[in-house]
Amino acid sequence: MSSRPISAPRERVNALVIRSAVVAAIGGLIFGFDTAVISGANDALEDRFKLDDFGIGLTVAIATVGTIFGALIGGRLADRYGRKNLLFAIGILYVLGSLGTAVAWTHAVLLAFRFVGGIGVGLSSVCAPIYTAEIAPARIRGRLVGLVQFNIVLGILLAYLSNYIIQQTITDPMEAWRWMLGVMVVPSAIFLLLLFSVPETPRWLMSRGRDKEAVEISRRLCSTRAESEEQIAEIRQQLAADRTKGSLSDFFSRRYRKVVFFAFIIAMCNQLSGINAILYYAPKVLEKAGASEDQRYLMSVAVGVMNLIATMAALTVIDKIGRRSLMIVGSIGYLLSLGFLTGVMFMYEGHFDSTSSMLVLVGLLFFIAAHAFGQGSVIWVFISEIFPNKVRGLGQSFGSLTHWVFAAITTFAFPTVIGSWGGGFAFLIFFVCMCGQLFWVLKMMPETKGVPLEEMESKLGLK
Repeated sequence: MSSRPISAPRERVNALVIRSAVVAAIGGLIFGFDTAVISGANDALEDRFKLDDFGIGLTVAIATVGTIFGALIGGRLADRYGRKNLLFAIGILYVLGSLGTAVAWTHAVLLAFRFVGGIGVGLSSVCAPIYTAEIAPARIRGRLVGLVQFNIVLGILLAYLSNYIIQQTITDPMEAWRWMLGVMVVPSAIFLLLLFSVPETPRWLMSRGRDKEAVEISRRLCSTRAESEEQIAEIRQQLAADRTKGSLSDFFSRRYRKVVFFAFIIAMCNQLSGINAILYYAPKVLEKAGASEDQRYLMSVAVGVMNLIATMAALTVIDKIGRRSLMIVGSIGYLLSLGFLTGVMFMYEGHFDSTSSMLVLVGLLFFIAAHAFGQGSVIWVFISEIFPNKVRGLGQSFGSLTHWVFAAITTFAFPTVIGSWGGGFAFLIFFVCMCGQLFWVLKMMPETKGVPLEEMESKLGLK
């Protein structure tokens, strides 16, 4: 029995842990900011570089291609060079991406620096949660890792807000887009500077045989010596387990076929809902619906606010009502909102006005709430839970790769679809895909709430 007092979980959290988690979460905030900021510059980029629907789709999607590349190599780089060193590299990529896109003098230069920024986003999606999980004591790990996801959503909101402020301040659209893309250099530089004040993780140091440094940093991160000893013991146990990690052939073996399928379906459906297409092109959708320039930028801010509120609500109940229940609620919300948006777009096609723009805004707010409360809050928790320890790292990478590949596809195709066949047809495609998701959730998706990871294999029938 532990000799630690009953009140130990309520003891004050170490200030270095909080600072380190906040710094890592800033990387997530820039991740979210980079994801959405392009939405405000699309029209100006079309005019400046004479882009058609294919060209603007490529311009937006190229960052997602970079994200795929970054996500593929992120885990290996973090293991080889360290979590903190990789966070430094991410900060540099963010700075280069923001400055390069802001001063781009040709379309090719813009694409190149969008790709560079996308690599930073992909690396951050892997490294920031790993860093936070490894510097946090077990009793507060869930809340601090959740801070990364919260900051991604906050970054999306700040991107919409920044675009609105710049659009109101700088009236020349040929100059405003450069400020929209370049402003990200400010949080990126702050991120880089703050990294000097945080340590490397004890787990990585121990994995490289630097046990003495690991123990010293663990004692700085933990509130008591007993907590530090518990953390070091846990790290040794995890490192021993890591030596038995499975290979790719193990991962794709018959034994794990079911969970590989589950990870593929939830990650694919996440993007076939249309979420990234809408985040990237929110002002364009609202413009199609009849909103004025001022209105569509302000309406995008409203979408960001709803995303933040619904994410906060989901994080408070995900461990109470369960992952499957949230997915059911979110899937029904998808169908109602996407069905509504499809109807509005078809009904007003050719004669959009202020009424139609307000109706589309209502539909988008409902849609973003459904996503944040369902898929947005469940996907990464669910994927991290269903894979046994032996293949959990591979499972997380597979889910992330699937997610970003379909993000690239939908992001690239959306402008062409909406330009050629209209918004109603685009939302109808997403509606049909979400019918498939609801069927999968009701018929096949297991509930993982409250199931110890050690018992998950048995529950899912993998043994």
